Amino acid sequence: MFTDLLAGCLLSNALSRDRRPCVRSISWSPVGMAPNFGCLLAVCTTEGHVKLYRSPFCDFCAEWIEVIDISDRLYVYLARTNFGESEILNSEIVHDQTTQVKLGDNHADVFPSTITGKERKRRRGHTTNGINGEKSHAGSGSHTDTREEKLHKIPADQYASRSDMLSSIVVAWSPVLCLSSKICTAAQDVSSPRFSIFAVGGKSGKISIWRIHAPQCYSIEHSRVSPGVVLVGILQAHISWVTAINLALLGSKANNQVLLASASSDGSVKIWLGNGDELLESESSNAPFFLLKEVIFGSFVPVSVLSLVTPVQAPHKILLAVGKGSGSIEVWTCDIPSCKFDKVCSQDAHDYVVTGLAWAFDGCCLYSCGQDNYVRSWLLCGNSLCEVSIPSCTPSLRSSTDLPDVFFSCMGVASSPGNLVVATVRNLDIEQLDHMYEARAQKAIVEFFWIGGQEIDMLSNTSQDFIKESFLGFSKSELLYWESNILWCLKTFENPDKPLVIWDIIASLLAFKQLMPDYVDHVLASWLAMLYLGSDTDLSINEVLTRISPNLTKITSRQLHMLNIICRCLVLSVLKADEINSKLNFEEPTSAAGEQQTLWIELLSRSEKELRERLLVFSFSFSAKNFSATGYWRPVGIAQMEQWIQLNQDHVNDQVKVLASEIQKHKSRLSSDVYRVEEQCSYCSASVPFNSPEIAFCEGVKNSNVDVQNHKLVRCAVSMQVCPATPLWHCKCCNRWASKLAPETLFTMPGYPVDLKSLVAEELTKPLCPFCGIQLQRLQPDFLLSATPV
Repeated sequence: MFTDLLAGCLLSNALSRDRRPCVRSISWSPVGMAPNFGCLLAVCTTEGHVKLYRSPFCDFCAEWIEVIDISDRLYVYLARTNFGESEILNSEIVHDQTTQVKLGDNHADVFPSTITGKERKRRRGHTTNGINGEKSHAGSGSHTDTREEKLHKIPADQYASRSDMLSSIVVAWSPVLCLSSKICTAAQDVSSPRFSIFAVGGKSGKISIWRIHAPQCYSIEHSRVSPGVVLVGILQAHISWVTAINLALLGSKANNQVLLASASSDGSVKIWLGNGDELLESESSNAPFFLLKEVIFGSFVPVSVLSLVTPVQAPHKILLAVGKGSGSIEVWTCDIPSCKFDKVCSQDAHDYVVTGLAWAFDGCCLYSCGQDNYVRSWLLCGNSLCEVSIPSCTPSLRSSTDLPDVFFSCMGVASSPGNLVVATVRNLDIEQLDHMYEARAQKAIVEFFWIGGQEIDMLSNTSQDFIKESFLGFSKSELLYWESNILWCLKTFENPDKPLVIWDIIASLLAFKQLMPDYVDHVLASWLAMLYLGSDTDLSINEVLTRISPNLTKITSRQLHMLNIICRCLVLSVLKADEINSKLNFEEPTSAAGEQQTLWIELLSRSEKELRERLLVFSFSFSAKNFSATGYWRPVGIAQMEQWIQLNQDHVNDQVKVLASEIQKHKSRLSSDVYRVEEQCSYCSASVPFNSPEIAFCEGVKNSNVDVQNHKLVRCAVSMQVCPATPLWHCKCCNRWASKLAPETLFTMPGYPVDLKSLVAEELTKPLCPFCGIQLQRLQPDFLLSATPV
């Protein structure tokens, strides 16, 4: 045993257990992988253990909830396949009730890091004598043979090899993939399976490929259902430690091709290509990825981080940034049809290890950080990479340079969804902190940099005549770059496949609004003119607002959602959501509120009316078709929608009225949940009349002794029915509630539906607000981390 401990193969293995392990690698899943349509968080510890967690959206606690232990699943697979070794173990592989695999007497004796809490409890009470499971008390001394004599012993090199297979280093997710049409059959549901590829790289040089399925339906009340997790296969990617992984889709989602970039401690970097259909079907020992190119061959400099992107403007082009332990950065480009890789440049970017890389502005800009505590910005121009300064003047009220000099090093960098903010995690110098309280409470700090004024001319049609001179420290060129970059970001979010998360755009415009309100009006006028009028004009914001109302039927639902968010969160930010809803449904806007605010409220009212009518078209059309088969969205609340049309006869489209009249012919065959006129209060069972699509008041129970108490109820934003007294979906933007979900097709409509026969609504619906397009969530207590609405 002593000679085994001195073996060189054990130098990289820890024979003791860290009771408080640190995090080595983390990775967020795409939106929609959690039961509430949120994200899963993958955590890899320094012990090499990988687990998936979800947010505590229905558990009323601050700690995140463990979903699945990937390392335990990996051990089960490796034990079944004998760790890929040719020699067959004499010990029998047995499964216990917790799906843990016992190798010989116990696999934890061979791999101490895999001991579970249940196993520790069993060990304290008794030991197991042999495979037959006979129990003997630990302190009895009645048995002369010890546990060690019954254990299956393996040599040191075999232990090291198995330990490397179970020791994970880095984790990464792919974007969401969908089943291609060629695999769909008539026998299958209309909804296509959605899944993400989860890759785990380890010390053995292998990458385990996992298929994590998105939930079939989403809920904010039930979360006990574990996600579908399948080990697709194991890829022998390198001959030494896998130190970095990055995944991306090649081209559009319809191609279903996944790019996998992997790097190793020996300095090698490889690009792999996998097909989504094969990844969905495969459950073999070999992962369905084939080597596209070994970009960098092995060297003495390990690779620390990778960043892979496929630009939207050039979907068949790959941009790969490689960060190394020496502090240098390499940038490679690849043309997929010709499989031609070109090295753009190699830069000595940092004095120490490169710890983070992030592409922004569709691959035009690259941000890097390192252990030397620097964050740098690089501009990709053709086949060259040049360093540019990060904008020092920001729209925020406080600059990051005002913070004390307590940062020690940068640990990672990421860009915001709108590409206007870069966030970096900084380590703290403990000696610079107050040991009374700061040294205990603060472990790291996330610092944000505004990059909206980066010198990138994303849109060249900005109005230079409006900005004639510098203002409040902003030069004329910086303001032009801010305008260009904001308009470009808004343009990118018009794609309905991209989650509508525009908090950085709203935050930047809110900050500018405090300093330069005329500049914000100019940017919004340029955006609205391009979006609704088809050209960038020099009209004022009031002139644009008066001209775009007739064109609302011709624009997409996503554009309407963006307009509603900007109206509520930016232009009308001084008003609360309930105040805005009251003005839209009960009060007529007056000129006392100001001409411009009145125009915005009227525009918001017309935009929401347009979206409501599109939802009504879906509901009436599918009620008439009477789709009862599984796989299709089924509308409810038809009676309440008819009552809303009667209250708004003068403002409703004629097509909606015709559809409503058709429903009367088929009313007798509609089920009670689809067509229910009489509604009751969930508190006193009194009847509830329909007066508004937002709220309702029951008639109350009449009592001679006390006054009639009318309960205030909320109505579902989708069905207009009174919401039940159960946990409801909530929109943080418009403060509406929903008990039902709208069809997913509503959010991808190119305009007001003309051909009703072509309407299709799948059963798989995302919990999105029909008026704002953002993710609905459960209203959480203040002590929980809650996602921002935009």
